[in-house]
Amino acid sequence: MGEDEDDYSKWPAWLRPLLQTRFFGQCKLHASAHKSECNMYCLDCMNGALCSLCLNFHKEHRAIQIRRSSYHDVIRVSEIQKYLDITGVQTYIINSAKIVFLNERPQPRPGKGVTNTCRVCERSLLDSFNFCSLGCKIVGTSNNFEKKKKKKRNICVEVGGSDSEESINGKVIKKKIRSFSPSTPPQTCASGKRRKGIPHRAPTGGIIIEY
Repeated sequence: MGEDEDDYSKWPAWLRPLLQTRFFGQCKLHASAHKSECNMYCLDCMNGALCSLCLNFHKEHRAIQIRRSSYHDVIRVSEIQKYLDITGVQTYIINSAKIVFLNERPQPRPGKGVTNTCRVCERSLLDSFNFCSLGCKIVGTSNNFEKKKKKKRNICVEVGGSDSEESINGKVIKKKIRSFSPSTPPQTCASGKRRKGIPHRAPTGGIIIEY
């Protein structure tokens, strides 16, 4: 518990509440107003999602606007980088503006030819990035992350059976991770069960399709 507190002390006090906030609901105070959608957040008050009318009570405060992309919360880089170091988090361009995602978006399977993935949720990334979202950066840079990852690897090796006994290196771990998703098995694997029911997809489908 103490180590977790140390991890979060590295970040601004408002970051954890921000990532846990649900946005885009209707404001209870201004429900009858035309613009009552809660897509704003006050970094100073940290009192949940706000609508644009609520900002009248937060003058001179640091307020940011949350946007949506494929049903996921995002924020523009130009806004968040004034208050937070987003180094290592992959940026995307939406409506001509650079954005980052607030929380992780687990990917069913990595696309073919992908050489880099998020250290936490394994979403496909460009080679120059380590995390797919702000939430993944918090988790991936925590003191306990590597310990938990090692423990997970050990569990995968123990449950792996005869396949895992051949090697206890990164290759084995990757095999076990892939086996949890409906991905196309590698050519070296002759397992008929893993091939059954695999849908036919375009080679780059896992990279370009966003949900």
